[in-house]
Amino acid sequence: MTKVTAQLNNLRIAPRKVRLVADRVRGVQVTEAIGMLDYDMRKTAQPMQKLLKSAVANAQNNFKLKESDLYIVDITVGEGPTLKRWRPRAYGRASQILKRTSRVSIILSEKEVVAKDGDVKNDKKDKKDVEKKVVKKTAKKTDDEATSVPKVATDKVKSK
Repeated sequence: MTKVTAQLNNLRIAPRKVRLVADRVRGVQVTEAIGMLDYDMRKTAQPMQKLLKSAVANAQNNFKLKESDLYIVDITVGEGPTLKRWRPRAYGRASQILKRTSRVSIILSEKEVVAKDGDVKNDKKDKKDVEKKVVKKTAKKTDDEATSVPKVATDKVKSK
């Protein structure tokens, strides 16, 4: 199983805001995630989409993988260096403002299928083998069970 990574350092958006977008695309197929990020109105969506496209380019050039076979295994959003700024306040005081930055790393992998016997198989190579192993079991009802009417308990009400 090949894992492809890409990293974005010092993104000038707070990690708390970046995690909202990262949670939406985690575990999703790459082509679907790019489409989701196209229509996301958050400021974070554009750098995340650029990072995702960079990871896909890494997969295609370095490992000869197809974009349609990739999905997002994990996205981690960590805290980057914090910029400290000062703001003037009342009575000649100053208060500190923390401008937070983020570090985002993404891991892509090929889609895999788990067979019934527990073996992990590559999706494009062994898909037909897995389909052959899956046996559909259908429960057959006997004639008595199919035609029988459920019994309803009826109690006679005693009148005075």
